[in-house]
Amino acid sequence: MTFFNSVPRYSYNIINTYPHDAGAFTQGLIYEADSYYESTGGYGESSLRKVDLKTGKIKKLFKLDDNYFGEGITLYDNKIFQLTWKSNVGFIYDKDSLIDRFKLVNKFYYNTEGWGITHNDEHLIMSDGTDMIYFLNPINLKKIYSIKVRDGFRSVTKLNELEFIQGEIYANIWRSNKIARISPHTGKVTGWIDLKGLLSPKEYKNSGLLNGIMYDRQNNRMFVTGKLWPKIFEIKLV
Repeated sequence: MTFFNSVPRYSYNIINTYPHDAGAFTQGLIYEADSYYESTGGYGESSLRKVDLKTGKIKKLFKLDDNYFGEGITLYDNKIFQLTWKSNVGFIYDKDSLIDRFKLVNKFYYNTEGWGITHNDEHLIMSDGTDMIYFLNPINLKKIYSIKVRDGFRSVTKLNELEFIQGEIYANIWRSNKIARISPHTGKVTGWIDLKGLLSPKEYKNSGLLNGIMYDRQNNRMFVTGKLWPKIFEIKLV
């Protein structure tokens, strides 16, 4: 993939590493208080889970029906919103259900594929694998408006897992080691993050693609991982 040279490029320093289930086909991540919520994909393998960051131990689990392929998740108003890939349906869970599995409280529907989802203070923000990002009403899940993502004059497609960090949308680009930083107002790419080399060559042989971004707002920490990766990395951009 070729990128324009008009925006900043970022590399990374590894601050810390944490264990990650190498059997988890990661589709979405959310950080919360030394734990994280993770959506995993694959027909017959999809789940929503709460995991202890330091130990990698699963604290809560919900397994999706075999005909659903789990995708991105976000946490808004104490509810977890989870997309599915091609089923045109998303699920809403009570984050604070007190049993060892999440309580499914509602569903919502959309007419595109579901890839990534995050939110700002006003909207849920969703990707569908194209160059489009959609802004949804968090109450009725209706689309309010959309933006097209561009690097200069070039369309940026395959927008996957999303995270809203300090006023920008961060998007994994499917089948690459790149994360795009995107203006939510214009759709313009404001920077590229190159995460090549996080895993060793041996680890890459047994792992899938980079996919998964989460952000600890309170402590200004960014974490990334990938599908079937054995580690979660806390990184600092340079």
